[in-house]
Amino acid sequence: MTSKQSAWTGMVAIDDTALAVTDTGGPGRPVVYLNGSYADQSHWRRVITDLGGDYRHITYDERARGKSKRATDYSFEACLRDLDAVLGARGVDRPILVGWSYGAMLALHWAARNPDRAVGVVSVDGALPHEWLDDAAREQIRKLFRRMSPLFPIARPLGLAARMSAAQHAEINIEANELCAPAALDPVFDRLTVPARYVLATGGNLGGDAKLMEQIRANLDPVLARNPNIRVSAKVASNHSKILRNDFRAVADAVRELAVTPAHQVA
Repeated sequence: MTSKQSAWTGMVAIDDTALAVTDTGGPGRPVVYLNGSYADQSHWRRVITDLGGDYRHITYDERARGKSKRATDYSFEACLRDLDAVLGARGVDRPILVGWSYGAMLALHWAARNPDRAVGVVSVDGALPHEWLDDAAREQIRKLFRRMSPLFPIARPLGLAARMSAAQHAEINIEANELCAPAALDPVFDRLTVPARYVLATGGNLGGDAKLMEQIRANLDPVLARNPNIRVSAKVASNHSKILRNDFRAVADAVRELAVTPAHQVA
């Protein structure tokens, strides 16, 4: 638990960029929200409203998303540095990390690397092991973003695009899929010693049909059997894209569950 902090909205500088950050302040347990690949912090409004003033809510936009500035480095490691920068700038100690999609990967990796600094992780339909990416799939991703690029200005408010080139969008997606390969993700699962709760969607998303996505979600089963710190808190009716809008209460409930679960307790 941290001492009471004043509400604050501003920019946090890191590397050659600056991140737009919102901190509600207050004395409650800090909860830090990590966005989807191209989304901004606005997607968490319903979760934050449901949790209310008992928590201190910290949201921010990643590089070139939302109100944050562009950068030269959009890698996953850069995003992990961004999280450290926001925590340091706001004096956040032992937060609950809540990540949606790409943000779930950030939360899981950061907590596995910093087990004494996190209370736990809520993964919202993200950080799911799969291995379908080959050279043909990589090229398909690049072609998809080239075709989509004229729609980026329309897609940005929906969390489907950032202020980046089509090539930069594609490489973020490719790297994220590579990090989901079991050879890359299983060691992260095995190092995780704080409680993690998954809120899983149902059906497909823009990158995969419903059958494929359900197969990917089922890949989590061996992980649950292997590491008892990791549990599924809920599986909801919404698909991947609509889960924060339609099933925000399930996400909020997973946060509440972690808030009363001692860190490092095998549950």
